[in-house]
Amino acid sequence: MGAIDVMNHLPEVRRDLVDRNPFDYEEFRIMARTTFKAVFKGRVPDEKTMREMSKGQQTLVGHASVADCVADMDRLGYDRIVVCATKMWSYWWHRDFILDYSVDHVAEAVAESGGRLIGAASYDPFRIDESLREVERAVRELGFRYVWFHPLSFGLAPNDRRFYPLYAKCVELDIPVGFQVGHSAEVLPSDVGRPMLADDVAIEFPTLRINLSHTGWPWVDEWCSMLWRHPNVYGDISAYYPRGLDERLVRFMDSSRGRDKVLFGTNGLGLERCVQELRELPVRDETKQAVLHDNAVRFLALEEA
Repeated sequence: MGAIDVMNHLPEVRRDLVDRNPFDYEEFRIMARTTFKAVFKGRVPDEKTMREMSKGQQTLVGHASVADCVADMDRLGYDRIVVCATKMWSYWWHRDFILDYSVDHVAEAVAESGGRLIGAASYDPFRIDESLREVERAVRELGFRYVWFHPLSFGLAPNDRRFYPLYAKCVELDIPVGFQVGHSAEVLPSDVGRPMLADDVAIEFPTLRINLSHTGWPWVDEWCSMLWRHPNVYGDISAYYPRGLDERLVRFMDSSRGRDKVLFGTNGLGLERCVQELRELPVRDETKQAVLHDNAVRFLALEEA
């Protein structure tokens, strides 16, 4: 079975639909000089740099068209990619979104893909009514199967009361929800990203399938604990190259405690490198099968699609 990428964004599949440059915002500009300095050589990338990077489909660049993306999926052995209509608030400016991808643009890309892309909505806890209506329309009218949101950029923990209407809506619609845990590559509040804060959510919404996205690093033990103890809590390894995953996470993933709970994702770090490094990890073949494919089928209920 081919790989399923549970965590990606609109630029990966059709970057012409993206209407803003995140590097215009201070959070991403700092990130280019710090956590992503190996990618951008410590400099904020200009348009020429991004054009040069696009020739090789490298980190955070994506594809010019859905057809190009699907061709790469075929070449690299991908079955599906989840594309999120990501909303990411500017904690630095407190007045605008860094990322605010349209559900209609995501739906357009999904329609072009011939069933290879899966749409995911996002959520704005500062506009609850409006955001819930968008989630419902995305699921009921556009066929989306997931909601992913970024609590750190809003400076809120996942057990904040402003996220509870979303969890209830996802239970009503019978779709899973995912959110970032761990610190953020951008300079954003970190404490709200502790994986253990998902404990309340999992206890109070026991039937809700939850993805703790981005490994939970540096609180990897908390991340493993949440996946182990809650039947419907999963976690994806996106935003980190598999070769650089924390050894505690790799041991957990390759054990009976974690093999059925870890999901594969790229978060725009490059389809080729991420899947190749996962396939090269020194873990059991059944672990690779579960992480790359089987767990995502169960989490997203794709066997019912």
